[in-house]
Amino acid sequence: MAAKSGPNLGLSYGWTARESGWNTGMDANLRRVDALLHLSVKSRAQSTPPASPAEGDRYIVGPSPADAWAGKAGQIAVRIEGAWEFHAPQVGWLAFIEDEAVLSAYKTTGWSPGLAL
Repeated sequence: MAAKSGPNLGLSYGWTARESGWNTGMDANLRRVDALLHLSVKSRAQSTPPASPAEGDRYIVGPSPADAWAGKAGQIAVRIEGAWEFHAPQVGWLAFIEDEAVLSAYKTTGWSPGLAL
């Protein structure tokens, strides 16, 4: 049986016991939960990857992205195992924007300006 994906975080489920693919699918699920649960990002103004990102750094890709972030505006970029992984936000997701000290919500029109904390 092929795994299914949930509509909110895109987590896979529906494997039968000992089914092939469970390992890689569950690893992907755990990476996604680690990246998106209690979301806090360094910035949402940056449109190119930082020169020396740390493992686990997260950004909301800024407008007019370039280089490894090309075509990913508004998405969440996460540095995992030396590479960038991208996640498209869903309506209602919240993110703390560290360099602005605001809490922002994702709406149908994009990320909100945010509430100062």
